[in-house]
Amino acid sequence: MRIVVALGGNALSKRGETLTAESQRASIRTAAGALAQVLDAGHEVVITHGNGPQVGYLALRGGAFPLDVLGAETDGMIGYVLQQELDNAYLPDARYATLLTQIEVDPNDPAFQKPTKFIGPIYTQEEAARLRADHGWTIGQDGAHFRRTVPSPPPKRILELDVIRLLLDQGVVVICAGGGGIPVVQKDDGTTIGIEAVIDKDHASGLLARMLEADAFLMLTDVEGVYSGWGTPDQALIAHLSPEEVAQMDFPAGSMGPKVDAACEFAQATGGFAAIGRLSDTLDLINGTTGTRISLRREAAREA
Repeated sequence: MRIVVALGGNALSKRGETLTAESQRASIRTAAGALAQVLDAGHEVVITHGNGPQVGYLALRGGAFPLDVLGAETDGMIGYVLQQELDNAYLPDARYATLLTQIEVDPNDPAFQKPTKFIGPIYTQEEAARLRADHGWTIGQDGAHFRRTVPSPPPKRILELDVIRLLLDQGVVVICAGGGGIPVVQKDDGTTIGIEAVIDKDHASGLLARMLEADAFLMLTDVEGVYSGWGTPDQALIAHLSPEEVAQMDFPAGSMGPKVDAACEFAQATGGFAAIGRLSDTLDLINGTTGTRISLRREAAREA
């Protein structure tokens, strides 16, 4: 199967843990081990990843570079370590390439007027107030904590799509669209330039999966799947959802909402399946024995 695997930011750095080179490598090594199992099973794999924690930390260094440049920087940083750890975990003649991926957005999208994408570390209310005053940042509440929010327009077009296809045709494991891709806009004269934003990783990965006509789209995170009644005594894992069922439900925009929406768009466009679950359960997600699967049809074996 051709599978697009999206590694969530929380799969690359533990939630609440201080981000260091050592801690990031340890998390990426774990991710590489899970991905190696998928490659060893004979699947064709395209890897995307989040970068919210990383780009947020880099932004703390000052305003010398805009978010699109910081996004490119984190893509190279994460891709480098991921390639290396994949090579360490999966030796038999695999070839890897990290591709800086520009993704076009609409400069007039309403998202630029309402920043909602969380990036960087968590703050107390006092720290958030100081950063808002010092840097003019927009700050949002993320659970019990506060984080910086930035514009997150939807992706329109993947500029390097043909290059990704060429690499896949040559048997290369491609790491691309990191952090939702590098956000760019097309100017009136036809030239392209970066813009201050962070595209949602799940929506960008879903667009990539659709354009590549993938068989499956996995979104790996640090929770078992999608839950009903999340955070209540009655919470329960949902084994399967159809796009029609999702339309009758409400998921938080800051967490599961983008994942579920991207999964539905993929299933409807391709007839393939999307799955949401833990990194450690990657093979089981493919086999449909754990996590949450979103597809057009239920599978009797799982529901029995």
